[in-house]
Amino acid sequence: MFKSIKYTLLSMFIVFKHLFKRPVTLEYPEKKNLVNEYFRGKPVVNSNCIKCGICMRVCPSGAIKIDENSFKIDLKKCIFCGNCTFYCIKDAIKMSEAYELASSEKESLELIYKIGGENERNI
Repeated sequence: MFKSIKYTLLSMFIVFKHLFKRPVTLEYPEKKNLVNEYFRGKPVVNSNCIKCGICMRVCPSGAIKIDENSFKIDLKKCIFCGNCTFYCIKDAIKMSEAYELASSEKESLELIYKIGGENERNI
């Protein structure tokens, strides 16, 4: 009998302790989380690319394809490991802070960059 009263009071104490704390959730679409400087978001290619192919070789998922005049990153395959940015000798690939990459169209998940750095298709 005393044990049940004890546990009831203890559980009520825990509830009241958390009742007056500020909530930790964010109102997501209106307020967005700030990302830190090491966050690996959407990969972006700039005009420094010399088509050496190192990024394509170090990509563990095979998400990067380099043609004669375009640079393709398939976000359906990309695991956002950052190997392409680490091994790029010209710092042509950067990981941006963009994390809202969901799309209802499969084609928009393939980023196609001209080697000059101009983006043909963006999310």
